[in-house]
Amino acid sequence: MVARDDVPPPPVNVDEAGVVSAAESERWIAPVPGVEGYWYEIEEPAGDPMVAGQTLAPLLAQLIDGERDSLALAKQLASRYEEIELLYTISEVLGRTIRLDEAAQTIVSEVSDVVGARRASIFVYDETAEMLRPVAGIGKDVAELSPVGINDPESITSRVFRTGHTVSYDPRHPEEPNPAIGEDRGYRGAAFLSVPILYPGADGMPRPIGVINLTDRLGTDAFSGGERRVVTAVANQIGAAIENARLVERDLIQQRVRRELELAHGLQLKLLPSPDLLGPGVDVAARCVPAHSVGGDFYHFVRLPEGRIGVMLGDVSSHGFSAALVMALVLSAAGIHAEEVASPDVTLRRLLESVEDDLAETEMHLSLFYGVADPVAGVLRYANAGHPHAFRIGATGAPERLQATAPPLGLTDPEAITAAEAPWTSGEDLLLLFSDGIVDARNAEGAKLGEQRVLELATEHRTAPSRDIVEAILAAAADFEAAAKDDRTILALRT
Repeated sequence: MVARDDVPPPPVNVDEAGVVSAAESERWIAPVPGVEGYWYEIEEPAGDPMVAGQTLAPLLAQLIDGERDSLALAKQLASRYEEIELLYTISEVLGRTIRLDEAAQTIVSEVSDVVGARRASIFVYDETAEMLRPVAGIGKDVAELSPVGINDPESITSRVFRTGHTVSYDPRHPEEPNPAIGEDRGYRGAAFLSVPILYPGADGMPRPIGVINLTDRLGTDAFSGGERRVVTAVANQIGAAIENARLVERDLIQQRVRRELELAHGLQLKLLPSPDLLGPGVDVAARCVPAHSVGGDFYHFVRLPEGRIGVMLGDVSSHGFSAALVMALVLSAAGIHAEEVASPDVTLRRLLESVEDDLAETEMHLSLFYGVADPVAGVLRYANAGHPHAFRIGATGAPERLQATAPPLGLTDPEAITAAEAPWTSGEDLLLLFSDGIVDARNAEGAKLGEQRVLELATEHRTAPSRDIVEAILAAAADFEAAAKDDRTILALRT
């Protein structure tokens, strides 16, 4: 049996059976039925060759068909094996890699090798910026790839992400429109393949989380159906892996942020002075409980000449890191100016001059009370820049509010800050300062703890040590509302 392409055509009409005479013998040649391009021959037929052919021809046709089926199956199995091998390799990579960029770079390298693409990239969706950001590239460094807006009308990557459908072009079919026409692609080949990376959403429906692009194919400038299936299978597999890698990366970032916040919280509390700085003979206590890891409330103590004691409590108008930074600046300036001058109003003026620009830049302000208790003179001199919760509680009678002598710092000029005085009886009078976070604590019904309840607690415990008064009031606020929404700061002084 021979194929027509292997030898010169025999000198007969090969579509019909016939006898061919040769120099030494005769041959009977006939086409294999149903198999184009093949025929068989019977040399020196002894009897009727037609009878032998009727028996032989169906067997030959069946044999050739079986061989063709085997070759096709082998080719398909080879393609499937390549796909399975690729998916297995990627599974191994994803199993040992948690960093998104590392996993994506390995994936795009493996896929481009299998399908013969000289250029490839993976873009992943950034929800915050609503951009598709490149995380891996072959043929071009990922640093040279630009992010793509998800609504970019000219970008194929953006289109694939929005629609969730593959976009491709095969130059072997010029009658089909090229989706990339109009783009300055700068590639060697015209064929390209862009496949969405999908991941099931909360509703179970697949949602796009990225796109894998392939182009500049080696050899034939076209991606076969098998290669399309491979890339689609890979995209389906890596969707969950990329999402998991993003979640792990996000969790690591959050852990790092939490750790940094814990460190910042510890550092901020260390900025606040200890009552021990005032030495013996002074009953003072203070606590600051930030609503967040860091906050804007603060207090300060200073021992002045002639037995005088200066105490300060402030509340920055914001929360978080920005408020904490302003608080640190104010606390630093307060420590300097409180020791330089004796008058509370001059101290606050100089303090404001030191931080005025910072308050303006951050658009913040702060309420601040600074009082100097003079046991010898029997007077409490103070300057109050808009702080509402400042009281002198005597041995008898109702608590006396120490009224504001100026607007909050950052909302007034230094010249507007003035001072005031109140009587002070050493061993009897209590100076109580606290921030909004205490009075604004709300219970489950939405009712506030309120200033009146705080003053009642202070009056009930007026003969107790300052530390006990502070702890009792903070405990009441915590019982009212465990999770503080605002910083809670309180200071109590008795000389």
